[in-house]
Amino acid sequence: MKKTLTEDKIQLKELIDQVSILGDQKNFNKQVQLFTENALSETRAEGKVIMELKGRDIMANAFAEFLKDVDTVYHFNGQSLFTIEGDEATGTCYCLITMVSNEKDKKIRTTIGVVYNDHYVRQGHQWLIDKRIGNFLWQEKCEIHSSGL
Repeated sequence: MKKTLTEDKIQLKELIDQVSILGDQKNFNKQVQLFTENALSETRAEGKVIMELKGRDIMANAFAEFLKDVDTVYHFNGQSLFTIEGDEATGTCYCLITMVSNEKDKKIRTTIGVVYNDHYVRQGHQWLIDKRIGNFLWQEKCEIHSSGL
């Protein structure tokens, strides 16, 4: 049965949210299953490519290494737009990433504003990310203090 455009957009939104949730849980092996086998993940900062990863295994290892010293990570996905043409789609997704880590016995919060430009493919009945370009537009780092909770 053919999916409607609305159903496809819902599935794509759920895909990007699931990728973020699994990243927050540091479940990288499951997270990369939401990418195609030879997917490309590219990270840019200040217009320059700072990391380029190809394939699920390489991505899982790099994501784990990048977040190994981070105690807590939250992805807050905001507005997103998708263009669907058959079994391929493109999307732009805004994301606010917050990471909390310990540095020299201080809790440090790093907040990053990211815009993801994705290319998706439908394999079988499931949408997967085939290419993700993450444009890290700004970053703020500050010490946080315990609220006593």
